[in-house]
Amino acid sequence: MILKLAVGSKNPAKVSAVLGVYKGAEIISLQVESGVPEQPFSDEETMEGAMTRARNCLIHSDAELGIGLEGGVVKMGQGLFLCNWGAMATRDGEVFVAGGARIPLPGIVAEKLLDGEELGPVMDAFTRQENISKKEGAIGVFTNERISRGEMFLHIMRMLAGQHEYKQKMKKQDI
Repeated sequence: MILKLAVGSKNPAKVSAVLGVYKGAEIISLQVESGVPEQPFSDEETMEGAMTRARNCLIHSDAELGIGLEGGVVKMGQGLFLCNWGAMATRDGEVFVAGGARIPLPGIVAEKLLDGEELGPVMDAFTRQENISKKEGAIGVFTNERISRGEMFLHIMRMLAGQHEYKQKMKKQDI
């Protein structure tokens, strides 16, 4: 039987991360609500967005697992940092979460976000390119493409899949 997953995004970087972990699965890409602002501004908000997307995937599909991947920013004493979270929801109500990489944003980018702008359009203007968030993302730009947005979310997907697999293994041992 082929595993069926729904991803709460049409963003190619996020979908490719899911495909990287679940190569033989049927993957549905859905545009679902995150329940948080377009630009999440804390770990809590970003994680909540991922969890809400994962749960909404199950509501709007017949998938076995719902996946939410959310990028945001978090204000720290040293400045504004990228943050990213993922969530995997199961039909029996479990939700697994994992967070990923952090890097500081340059002051010129951080200032625009603090003024209420969203990272995607800010990065497009900053790089003079279109759809950075669907390609290398801010993480790719500011790491000189040592890590792309897709790779960042792949890391999160591996942690989510591993948690789910571990839980399944433990359930089998209890029987």
